[in-house]
Amino acid sequence: MPSISGPGKAQDELPMEKNEVSVEGGRGPWREGFHRLVKNRMALAGGIVILTLTLIAIFAPLIAPYPYDKGNFIYNYAKPGAKYLLGADFMGRDVLSRLIYGTRISLSIGILCALISFVIGVLYGTISGYYGGKIDNLMMRFVDIGFAFPDMLFVILLMVVFRTSVAGLQSHNAFIKAVGALDNASGGMLFILIGIGLTSWVSMARLARGMALAVREKEYIEAARALGLNDLRIMFRHVIPNIVGPCVISVTLRIPSFIRTEAFLSFIGLGVNPPTPSWGMMIADGYKALQAYPHLTIFPGLFLAITMLSFSSLGDGLRDALDPRMKM
Repeated sequence: MPSISGPGKAQDELPMEKNEVSVEGGRGPWREGFHRLVKNRMALAGGIVILTLTLIAIFAPLIAPYPYDKGNFIYNYAKPGAKYLLGADFMGRDVLSRLIYGTRISLSIGILCALISFVIGVLYGTISGYYGGKIDNLMMRFVDIGFAFPDMLFVILLMVVFRTSVAGLQSHNAFIKAVGALDNASGGMLFILIGIGLTSWVSMARLARGMALAVREKEYIEAARALGLNDLRIMFRHVIPNIVGPCVISVTLRIPSFIRTEAFLSFIGLGVNPPTPSWGMMIADGYKALQAYPHLTIFPGLFLAITMLSFSSLGDGLRDALDPRMKM
């Protein structure tokens, strides 16, 4: 730990302990972690697939051969062929185009829910762990309450409440009407984000709290307090940067569960609003004619499985790469 005495030493110049000890070849831990990550073939393949899906989602209007919401009843239930590469659904809509646009829904839900979980969980857990004592006990009781409810059941109940409340009150309340309009503009994603976000942060908060309890006892935190830094600055400059790595790994590993939750909600009719395409909704539409037209279920199922596997592989790779005990 550097000396905290001496003239001209600014308070904010206190270096934070971010494990900035040089490692093999003089590389820092993050650079060394990236070096190990790119050597992990499964993680690299997962990252390439995720990047490809991201580009597909961004440039969907240019890639999709047909509009996702317009069909031709002459070609309903068309099998894969020259006109429709992956076939057409019961309304004659191109399956490939709907899969391409459905990428936007799955990636948006997965990434945005991960961001919500990360921000709320890390901030909540850091505050709880840093202060400890009665504040910690009180804040963790809310986390315990969150763990007491089954996540999926709670999300389903929230979705039902949100949808029915907005449908019944938006004509009488300007705010509810605005929320309903925003949900419609997002294709029905807003309430999904709220529902999953309200249940996903508790595990992240517990993880961040446990690490903050350990970090707050470090010598460099005591030095920061001795220099007169306030609690807010200590948390953002010294505590959070030292716990963010494991939190990023944890939330990356949870992205597949967020995508799966959205697909399940769409499958049971509580997801995005038709005709917005969702892989879960496409599976729900296709299974009704599974024996005669299996392609309507197989293709969205494959897209869903590949996406979840890619995020899982990338998360495993990040965990191995940022673990200093792992040698590849």
